[in-house]
Amino acid sequence: MTSVVNGTRTAARVVDAVKVYGSGDTEVRALDGVSVGFPAGRFTAIMGPSGSGKSTLMHCAAGLDTLTSGSALIGDTDLSALDDRRLTLLRREHVGFVFQAFNLIPTLTVAENITLPMDLAGARFDAEWLDALIDTVGLRDRLHHRPAELSGGQQQRVAVARAFAGRPEVVFADEPTGNLDSRSGEEVLRLLGGTVRRADRTVVMVTHDPVAAAHADEVVFLADGRLVDRMTQPTAERVLDRLKAFDTGKPAPQEVAT
Repeated sequence: MTSVVNGTRTAARVVDAVKVYGSGDTEVRALDGVSVGFPAGRFTAIMGPSGSGKSTLMHCAAGLDTLTSGSALIGDTDLSALDDRRLTLLRREHVGFVFQAFNLIPTLTVAENITLPMDLAGARFDAEWLDALIDTVGLRDRLHHRPAELSGGQQQRVAVARAFAGRPEVVFADEPTGNLDSRSGEEVLRLLGGTVRRADRTVVMVTHDPVAAAHADEVVFLADGRLVDRMTQPTAERVLDRLKAFDTGKPAPQEVAT
């Protein structure tokens, strides 16, 4: 479920996206005319200062929140054209999620947590894909453990496996390493990037960490609800330099046309 935009396969995108919270004196324009596509089979990071709109962009692109105006699309499907039931079905079948809080069910085993979304949907799953995924995330010897018996890094690996279990077109990750130490965070980021490249999946990740962003194929930068820059082949140093420009208020050179 991808679309082709300007010759690029795109898993998700927003067009002229505007999101306004409140009204009058309390109005906040979280997104102000953002248009950006997330290429299929690629790992994209979204960055920007606090309050720049990066989490709002992810939530609207994923169908977790609605835009005030503009369009959010998964593949060629405009999310605003779907009622609640069809939107739920689309998210269930084509979208995966990884959050900062692992959101595992404490009474279920690792195996049960991984297959939970499909079990709730009554969906059949690809046993061969699931078996390979378990090896990819390194959880073969933990399948019968419960979350309390796992480290934070292991719990997040369960969450990553759960997100990919249904073979979604795109996985949205919101600060997936925020609750992890640097070593565990590095493992999870390598896991996300490796799954993108080995299985032709798509990941869109919100992060504030330049080291995390360096694992992505591309970084898009927001400021004041607007898309202000894109960077391919990011390194932690280049990303940090770009973020410092926000703090000083000085414009940074545009590395990729927006």
